[in-house]
Amino acid sequence: MSLFRTELRRLTKRRFTRYMTLLGLLVLAVVVVGVFFTNQKIGADQLAKAERQAEQDYRQQVVRTDQERASCEQAKKAGTATDGRYPDDCSMITPPPRESFEARWFLPSTFNFRETFDETLIPFAAILALVGFIVGASFVGAEWSTGGMMNLLLWRPKRLTVLLTKLAALLTGILAVTLPAAVLWFAGFWAVASFRGSTEKMTSGAWQSFALTGLRGVALVLVLTTIGFALASLGRHTAMALGGVVAVMVVFQFGLGILLEMANVKFAEAWLLPTYALAWMTKTVTLQNWDSCNATYFGSCEPETMDITWQQSSVLFSIGVVVILGAALWAMRRRDIS
Repeated sequence: MSLFRTELRRLTKRRFTRYMTLLGLLVLAVVVVGVFFTNQKIGADQLAKAERQAEQDYRQQVVRTDQERASCEQAKKAGTATDGRYPDDCSMITPPPRESFEARWFLPSTFNFRETFDETLIPFAAILALVGFIVGASFVGAEWSTGGMMNLLLWRPKRLTVLLTKLAALLTGILAVTLPAAVLWFAGFWAVASFRGSTEKMTSGAWQSFALTGLRGVALVLVLTTIGFALASLGRHTAMALGGVVAVMVVFQFGLGILLEMANVKFAEAWLLPTYALAWMTKTVTLQNWDSCNATYFGSCEPETMDITWQQSSVLFSIGVVVILGAALWAMRRRDIS
């Protein structure tokens, strides 16, 4: 019997894997349904209502301005101290122009596929990456804690082959869930845009950009799945992976962020892992330092900036996977199995 097929069957038969995957897919479905019901298509009725609301707000502003100017003139005639509340010339108190009240401010939320869909791929990747991390950690962690790994090595004594085959089966299973989920995610939000928004101006370039972002999301899911698997194998327990990520994200990242802010370190976010995950998905994250600025020819002060790119994120993730997975393989080869 093939070891790979055996491990793949073992993965799919585990109740925890099924429940965790179902929970992740359910959360994704809730997101799509929530976006559907919180948006609506913009038509003539919505535009007319927004125009009426803009006109109403403009008239209310005119009334308030007239009242304020009258109060100013009354205070000037009475010689009452205004403590700088009014200008010297009350005629300067005028309402803003009608053009300042734009109807688009009062339009209901609508889902524009071209402008908004890219942002939805971030929670999609984050949710499935979390599922992959936990499933990967429990898949190998349970084998160690229950003694299944020792029994398996009696059948297949090649340690590294066994561990890498488990990882290959895990990634295959995660990929088999992620790719159809991505297709359904695209289809779901296309339906949302069709019935509750707009699908206009979709070009081949826009589709290509969305596809590349989706592929980066799938890669992020596989990377975190591998890290969860490797950490659990390294510690020989699921808790090693879960405790490790809690320590890194809550203690190290949160504590480091506070420390960097207290030390007034420039671009403190560049030291935090979520910044690189976001840069991986959005291609570029621009950090700003408002403590210093670059003067422009127009006399304005622009903050100093620093770009974190997806290429830098790819290097960081690659090093992380190589180091953690390499440590797990080294421990598997060198340590006693007992």
